[in-house]
Order: sequence, then C-alpha cells, then structure tokens
Amino acid sequence: MTNYGVADERPLFIGENSEVHKNVRTGKSVTIWSYVQIREDAEIGDNTIIGSYVYIDFKVRIGKNCKIQNRALLYEPAEIADGVFIGPGAVLTNDNYPRAINADGTIKSGTDWKKEGVTISKGASIGAGAICVAPVKIGEWALVGAGAVVTKDVPSFAVVVGNPARIVGWVGREGYPLIEVSKDLFQCPKSLDKYKLLRGVLQRMVD
Repeated sequence: MTNYGVADERPLFIGENSEVHKNVRTGKSVTIWSYVQIREDAEIGDNTIIGSYVYIDFKVRIGKNCKIQNRALLYEPAEIADGVFIGPGAVLTNDNYPRAINADGTIKSGTDWKKEGVTISKGASIGAGAICVAPVKIGEWALVGAGAVVTKDVPSFAVVVGNPARIVGWVGREGYPLIEVSKDLFQCPKSLDKYKLLRGVLQRMVD
C-alpha cells in the first residue's frame, strides 16, 4: 500500500512496503520509494530522494537535495550534508572491530562496541558499490569511484578509486574532471571555474 503523509505542510511520498519509524523527521517534498527501512530519530532534509531497498540506521542525518540510490546502506552515526549523491549499493560502515559475539561467547550488545561514523560533505558523490569504512570524512564535491574502498579521509574535490582508495585526480563542482592548465592550476571544462592546489588542498578561485 502506498502511503502519503505530511511534512512541513507539503506532501511526503512513501512507497509501497516501506517502513519509516514514526520518529523520523522529514523536510519538504521528501520521496521515499518502496521497501525502504528508516530507523528511529533519523533526519531527512527537503527534496531528498531515497531509492528502493535503502536502509537508514538510527539517528542518521541526511541533508537537503540529496539522492540516495537503490540498496544503499547507511549506518549510525553517518552524517550526510546537502546535495550529496550516494550510488546504488554503497555502504557507510560503523564498526572497526566487527564481531557477532564477545570472547566469552555471549552475543554482543549495543554497549559492547563503539560506533564510528562516516561524514560526507556538501556536494560529494559516492559511486555505486563503494564502501566507506568509518571513521572517514569525504570532503566537499569529492568523487568516490564505483567499487572503491575508502579507509582514509578524502580531500575536497578529490577523485578517489581502488582498494584502498587513492587520489587519481580532481573534479569541479559540475562533476567534470579538472584540466591542469599550468602547475597546480586547474580549470573546469564546463564552467571554466579555476582551482588552485596548495599544499595538497584544492580550492576554487573566486574572481
């Protein structure tokens, strides 16, 4: 059955067979497709789209204008800023020392391990099937390639691929690979914005 609720006086769409806890907080015009599970106290910002079969854990924070594609898994305490894209099947982990049981054979409870989070900054994109191993931070407008395994922080505007993920280039806000026009000076082929690399940090130049 398809359900319609109300969020901030504008329609909230919840697709068939989705399970959204009553304590989930949503902004305006949020779309949640079928077979999604969203746990207690999660937050979803305005205009965000959640694809089918997505799992969003307790207290996960998702900003405005995000796209979370089918079968992505987002575990507490992930924090996702505005305008983030998370591709199909991507995983944000939260346990550095995964075990089902303690050394004495008892099942682990929530107090037997420490949750670590993945933080994704504004405008960043996580490719299909990528795994972000907490704790890591993905910088603004960065691009994580499909299937990458991220074990270290990713700088803003960086393109990372592989296992473990490594920087192979830079990308602008438009999503296009930047062209190096001179030493440590890059330009977006679409917007013509220029970027300067200084001590490993790429910054957009403002006229």
